[in-house]
Amino acid sequence: MSLDGSYDEANVFAKILRGELPSTRIYEDDKTLAFLDLFPQSLGHSLIVSKDSKARNILEIEDQALCAVIATTKKVAAALRKALTPDGLVVAQANGAPAGQTVYHLHFHVIPRWTSAPTTHAFGTLGAPGKMADPDQQAKLAETIRDCF
Repeated sequence: MSLDGSYDEANVFAKILRGELPSTRIYEDDKTLAFLDLFPQSLGHSLIVSKDSKARNILEIEDQALCAVIATTKKVAAALRKALTPDGLVVAQANGAPAGQTVYHLHFHVIPRWTSAPTTHAFGTLGAPGKMADPDQQAKLAETIRDCF
């Protein structure tokens, strides 16, 4: 999918926001939602979305909605740092299929990284299918992370 197009109300994040699909939520306010990635690249891999915007990418999002998403991204990064003590944190956002975007609802990734678990490059493989996380482990992890906000 290119950078142009229309918002698809059936995308997975829209369904999560409407409560039609489950998610392991770690933070929520009136403008944003953060939840654990179902196919994480590392322990604690989190996604942050706007609840209000129908933007598919960073070129479409309203400035106020972007500010809210970025502020939540920072909060999530701080909570992950406190909860998991990673050696580094990747904050990433992809725009269009050639950039690795697979869900066309603007979202940011926060991916904890440890020197003991090197990756091929800083961003891993955004959008690449990985191993599905264990729901029970995700629930326990989410509780640990929520305690750090």
